[in-house]
Amino acid sequence: MVELGDTPGVLQVAINAPLRSSFDYLPPAGWAPRAVPVGARVRVPFGRVEAIGVVVGHADHSTLEAAALKRVHEIIDTVALLDEPLMRLLRWTADYYHHPPGEVIAAALPKALRLGASALEARPHWRLTSAGEAACAAGACARAPRQQALLTLLHTAQAGLSPQSLSAALPAWRAHARALRQRGWIECFHAAECGTAASPAAAPAALAATAAAVGRGPALSAAQSAAVQQIDAAADRYATFLLQGATGSGKTEVYLQCAARTLARTRTVLVLVPEIALTPQSVERFRSSLPTPISVLHSGLADAQRLSAWRAARDGQAGVVLGTRSAIFAPLPRLGLIVVDEEHDSSYKQQDGGCRYSARDLAVMRAQQAGIPVVLGSATPAFETLQNQRIGRYATLWLPRRADQAAAPVLKLIDLRAHTARQGLATPVIDAMRRHLEAQGQVLVFINRRGYAPTLLCTGCGWIAPCHQCDARLTVHRAGAQLCCHHCGAAEPLPSRCPRCGFAVKAVGQGTERVEETLHDLFPDQALLRLDRDTAARPSQLEEIVRRVLCGEARILVGTQMVTKGHHFPGVLLVVVLNADQGLFSTDFRAAERLAQTIVQVAGRAGREREQGEVLIQTEYPEHPLLQSLLAGGYEGFAATALAEREAARWPPFGRLALLRASSPSNDGALQFLARARAAAPATPTMSSGPSTPVRLLGPVPAALARRAGRYYAQLLIESAERGTLHRFIDAWLPAVETLARAQRVRYALDVDPIDIG
Repeated sequence: MVELGDTPGVLQVAINAPLRSSFDYLPPAGWAPRAVPVGARVRVPFGRVEAIGVVVGHADHSTLEAAALKRVHEIIDTVALLDEPLMRLLRWTADYYHHPPGEVIAAALPKALRLGASALEARPHWRLTSAGEAACAAGACARAPRQQALLTLLHTAQAGLSPQSLSAALPAWRAHARALRQRGWIECFHAAECGTAASPAAAPAALAATAAAVGRGPALSAAQSAAVQQIDAAADRYATFLLQGATGSGKTEVYLQCAARTLARTRTVLVLVPEIALTPQSVERFRSSLPTPISVLHSGLADAQRLSAWRAARDGQAGVVLGTRSAIFAPLPRLGLIVVDEEHDSSYKQQDGGCRYSARDLAVMRAQQAGIPVVLGSATPAFETLQNQRIGRYATLWLPRRADQAAAPVLKLIDLRAHTARQGLATPVIDAMRRHLEAQGQVLVFINRRGYAPTLLCTGCGWIAPCHQCDARLTVHRAGAQLCCHHCGAAEPLPSRCPRCGFAVKAVGQGTERVEETLHDLFPDQALLRLDRDTAARPSQLEEIVRRVLCGEARILVGTQMVTKGHHFPGVLLVVVLNADQGLFSTDFRAAERLAQTIVQVAGRAGREREQGEVLIQTEYPEHPLLQSLLAGGYEGFAATALAEREAARWPPFGRLALLRASSPSNDGALQFLARARAAAPATPTMSSGPSTPVRLLGPVPAALARRAGRYYAQLLIESAERGTLHRFIDAWLPAVETLARAQRVRYALDVDPIDIG
């Protein structure tokens, strides 16, 4: 370590690059290092280019020679762009997931800020020109008193005035401004406002005004009131609440009431939802219930929209920030409550590219660091959440079915071995649909497979249409006359003959398109809609489908996982689950949990009002323990049995996992890299000074889908019973992994707490 002599110190800067350390820079000439705040952006020389980084610390010394230190080119932010609580969360995220801190911090910023745009919002303002100053002093508009009043008003405001300020002082100012602008006496310019993050004293009046929202809305049940009271009682301390209840039991109303109370204390609220498709519904519900500005953050926004929402959150203008996974990093200086709706949903886990974080777990950590309550809501909690509740780490708030709701829907298994079926629909299912439709009920048919059929088969030689870039079959999409790969996106025209032998081809299996076609044939007089990624690619399409179901225009709805995502369809009395066996025999240890959650969630769409619903589950394995425990004890009974099995096998939540994934253009490149990485792993006992829980390395093995988009994938599983041992092992191991990856030019990613090990 070299002391910098007369140099007062260095800035430690994290740069958006796959490097796990920060970089030391000298401040610009005339700047003391500590005058540049942690969390501010700087423009720095980085190799042969310039880069934008974020200051993460100050140091009196550097490990570099003084002559090797470079100076920061520009201080972009004179105040911290990211405040200390958010920087603390980002540092924890980088440490826990063993990911380069510069990439973690960059992912928390809108693209425009990553490229150096001003954090201050530029808004139109009006001011006098030099000619206008002279005209004002000379009283040039004495015969036009309103124009003179506008000149005088702008003369008193050297920094200019916003349109809002002008309208408050001179309601008809715009017509006079046009005349003065034509004479060159006034001009419009864009001024940056909101120079620092809002403080509690600067809270918008709209937040305090929400006190009136407390108690407004539907009358709460006793259970809802108790939940609101318990959450509100923890307003000034950290606590995690599991809000568990049947679908339709009123979890959203609890969120709204708790949000209103938080806003009334001039604190802000962060609400996470799992899917972009749910965001418009959630935003509408919150906007209609809470008199406060709401910022929306998700990956589907245009860059300008995302930047505007981010600014509104940081400057304290938005009382509620509502968004998907990435919104966990929203800058909220007065955060008072975090809500994670449908906390079990796998969408909260980042699985492709970047840091593989869990937004649900980060929500709990952010609440703990901030000393505030966090609410995890679900009818089917994740097993990790249930285990935390069982050991007393999370408090449980149970919402039973509302008094004005019908009894829980009746679940029945339809044995496909005992009944004839028409294109995947068993006779008892068709009969039940006819019965409910004749009684003016609506029917929901769930199949978690989009397209027409999963396979195109030659009836002569047995050829199956393959994806040429993946180890996967192409899916038949009859609507577009295409074969599509749902893994890499490849598409080609749908052939009428086998390209190998010339015989006829046929579609095998069912997808949403084929089920839709079959139901049109069976019930030609009933209006039918399909809800999947193909029919609801845009939010407006989803809203239109939901509208038509809600108004009763559509009598039958066929859909994939999208239909389980929190939709309220009061007219649906029958739910049919097709292909329920898909998750019964998977090699992924979480498959049964996900299948049970899906069945319970989709079943919750039936009978949400006064009439009891019916749920029919088609299966070829009605005696399977998972299905039997689900029918006998509901989700709670199933979870108790499955958790006991997990504990015996030491799988999460009773053990800790990490997955090292690698990909290469060659068939064996990834496997060779992982084999060498395994050989370079340190011995576990050296990871701890005391008794050490061993770390097991399993693999390497090819991924379940070994080839995707022309690259070959493999994985190495790291397992330990103790979290600390696992992380110490990874810390000691990663430098060797990085060295090997650079030498072999292999892409790799570390996934801590993976939710999919297939």
